[in-house]
Amino acid sequence: MDLDVFVSAHRAEWDRLDALLHRQRRLTGEEADELVLLYQRTATHLSLIQSSAPDPQLTGRLSQLVARARSAVTGTRRASWRDVTHFLAYGFPAAVYRSRHWWVPTALLSTAVAAILGWWIGTHPEVQSSMAAPSELRELTRPGGQYETYYSSHPAASFAAQVWTNNAQAAAMCLVLGAFLCLPVIWILFQNMLNLGVGIGLMSSAGRLDTFLGLVLPHGLLELTAVFVAAGTGLRLGWTLIDPGPRSRRVALAEEGRAALGMAIGLALVLFVSGAIEGFVTPSGLPTWARITIGITAELAFLAYVYILGGRAARAGATGDVEETERSASVPTAA
Repeated sequence: MDLDVFVSAHRAEWDRLDALLHRQRRLTGEEADELVLLYQRTATHLSLIQSSAPDPQLTGRLSQLVARARSAVTGTRRASWRDVTHFLAYGFPAAVYRSRHWWVPTALLSTAVAAILGWWIGTHPEVQSSMAAPSELRELTRPGGQYETYYSSHPAASFAAQVWTNNAQAAAMCLVLGAFLCLPVIWILFQNMLNLGVGIGLMSSAGRLDTFLGLVLPHGLLELTAVFVAAGTGLRLGWTLIDPGPRSRRVALAEEGRAALGMAIGLALVLFVSGAIEGFVTPSGLPTWARITIGITAELAFLAYVYILGGRAARAGATGDVEETERSASVPTAA
């Protein structure tokens, strides 16, 4: 393509589109039709230039022009409570359901890793001694020790808020850092499983594993599920970068990335629930069986939400991505 000739041939159309976009008065019906036609043509011109003769300055100008024209054609749209309801009832559960082939294996493998680490630490005194002095380990694991008082060390509300913030940050990091070829996600996940394995190992060696599980399970079931969902989705995002399938890498990463960011919002709500359980239920005076029952109920409710509501939404075509009208303009690609 001769870029100078192409620009000379179509500059008048671009200038006319720019003039229509700058009109202060309301466009007539004929001008509105012309605006739509020029928008479509300019979008095609942009695609041709990007694929055949990329020029940064011209591409930048036409990209801005196409974006402004698209906004004028489609109009502005304000978020409403209907969008929130649609996201919670369709978008988020569908996105979690669609990524189940990633986060369910992630959950099973991670749980196995934590169990193995716990067994290794619990059955090898030399490993325990390398972690801390015997007196410090006793202080951690004794009745009324740090493992037990941790959950009641701060006022319930502030503790729940702190836990929620920390877990939401970890989940968001798993989702966002997945684009870096999965490696940061694996490291974050391993750190979480290592912490869990240390607790299992030390408390089991002290003969108090039942106490530890009674403290962890009420909130840990839902909390770890949310972390596994975030990690599995992050791994899926990273694999999309490696193998985008039939889509172009840019399109695939954009689609999966938008869904992942939406999941970050949904998982923040899930972690808010687990944080509330950890702040108010775990340190409460309820019997152990009652606290664990609350945790299991919350976990089963979330799984039912994902597999029943999310499965139905996914089969209906929901993906967790934003509505098509909210996506960036998609222009034809020249062969």
